[in-house]
Amino acid sequence: MANVQASGYGLKPVNTLGNTPATSGQSKYTIKRAHGTAIYNGEPVKGIVSNTPGTGGFVEGAAAASTDLIVGVFNGCFYNASTTEKPTWSNSYVASTTPANSENITAFVNDNPFQEYQIATDSAISSTADNVQKTFLQVCDTTASGESVSGRSNCTLDLTNDLATSGKQWRILRSAEDPDNSDFNAAYANVIVVANNKYNAFVVGV
Repeated sequence: MANVQASGYGLKPVNTLGNTPATSGQSKYTIKRAHGTAIYNGEPVKGIVSNTPGTGGFVEGAAAASTDLIVGVFNGCFYNASTTEKPTWSNSYVASTTPANSENITAFVNDNPFQEYQIATDSAISSTADNVQKTFLQVCDTTASGESVSGRSNCTLDLTNDLATSGKQWRILRSAEDPDNSDFNAAYANVIVVANNKYNAFVVGV
């Protein structure tokens, strides 16, 4: 039976490692004013590490980029709109946004390195149990995409191009056990992932 869902929905926080409840806590980061690429709600973000003023210390989208150190998952932003000069909340960051007075933009990021996320796969794995099982505990990146009207990411786990034993951003832990979306012989089955420690900005080098 094919899965009910027919597209991705980004990374959705669920439990944390150790099967403890997720608070979905988030922290403030900064997007550089007029950054040229949209960032969607539920998309992974990376930190820019640089000694160059005006370059280092910002965050931006990190989907489909396995060598980037991810900070967490984007959950919206806040800025003073240039047209009204009023405080504005947005579910996503619209490319090239320049706030009033050329200020930078405050990003809110789910940045717990032990947070587990639910995400849909981009393709079928297999009809055999052993082939599905060997996918778990491997690592993978995500596709890069989003929906401009809702501001929600529709990225998926990029099994088609990026499934590997090392060198990717997300570790696949297990099935999400979603009765409507657990057919691994079809696209868009739900799985649970956690940030791969080697590619997480807060635990690399530990």
